[in-house]
Amino acid sequence: MVAKLTDVAELAGVSPTTVSRVINKKGYLSQKTIDKVESAMRQLAYKPNNLARSLQGKSAKLIGLIFPNISNIFYAELIEHLEIELFERGYKTIICNSESNPIKEREYLEMLSANQVDGIISSSHNLGIDDYEKVEAPIIAFDRNLAPNIPIISSDNFEGGKLAASTLQKHGCKNIIMITGKDDSDSPTGLRQLGFSYQMKNFPSQVVRVPNNLSIMRREMEIKSIISNYQPDGIFVSDDLTAILTIKTANQLGFQIPEDIKIIGYDGTTFVENYYPQLTTIKQPLKEIASLTVEVLLKKIEGEKTQKDYILPIALLSGNSI
Repeated sequence: MVAKLTDVAELAGVSPTTVSRVINKKGYLSQKTIDKVESAMRQLAYKPNNLARSLQGKSAKLIGLIFPNISNIFYAELIEHLEIELFERGYKTIICNSESNPIKEREYLEMLSANQVDGIISSSHNLGIDDYEKVEAPIIAFDRNLAPNIPIISSDNFEGGKLAASTLQKHGCKNIIMITGKDDSDSPTGLRQLGFSYQMKNFPSQVVRVPNNLSIMRREMEIKSIISNYQPDGIFVSDDLTAILTIKTANQLGFQIPEDIKIIGYDGTTFVENYYPQLTTIKQPLKEIASLTVEVLLKKIEGEKTQKDYILPIALLSGNSI
């Protein structure tokens, strides 16, 4: 089995970044540390990557993208926009699919650090704050609180939740619920629920959670139970794919959309616009989000000051589901 840089780091008792520094003779390191790393490399017969060695003292022009689920159409479209923006500015991308798995996320973070990427864009957060604060490369977060010093790009989640609730109210709904996932990461996406609850504070409403890690069949069963138990005439769903599943499930139960139940989603991807235009949804400006994310990351790479929060406006994308 070929030894990896992380194997060297573990044997030497140092971080992958330190091993990379020894290999590239970059930064100050004590002779004791250098000796430990070189000894570990010899024991494991580790051969440094030729590309990494050829980049000594130069920018790799590489950006790492860490996302929780690249098969999700929202993330897939955002990644596409990010890759196009970065390529136009002379950067290549390394795409890491963390699958909401903290072990994968940590290993990808270590790999990107060890390979000395110029920057990282992350929308995945299973780790503790310390993991991200240890990374020396500039990091930008999309819709996640990664660490106090990492800028966050997001759409206006709070206003999106308010707009969804007020739209259902304007269309005469009296028994409105919100279906959302179980997100314990203290991320800006949680503001969708806060905005919904704020708008509904003087009206009867419920927020019901359906875990994102359930199979489609299990999610369908959960949604069927929610509709049967709450008998809503209006539903705000915190993402479009679950909203489409909710419409399908409501139809299976014999409800007509929008006559019996009105439904609003959240994301507004090009896929939904083109292939499921009947869904009314809160649209995030994906192209603008990607452009701003890259712009802020490049500022950090150049050592320029950046602010903490960047919030882009949302809009209502009208369909036939209300």
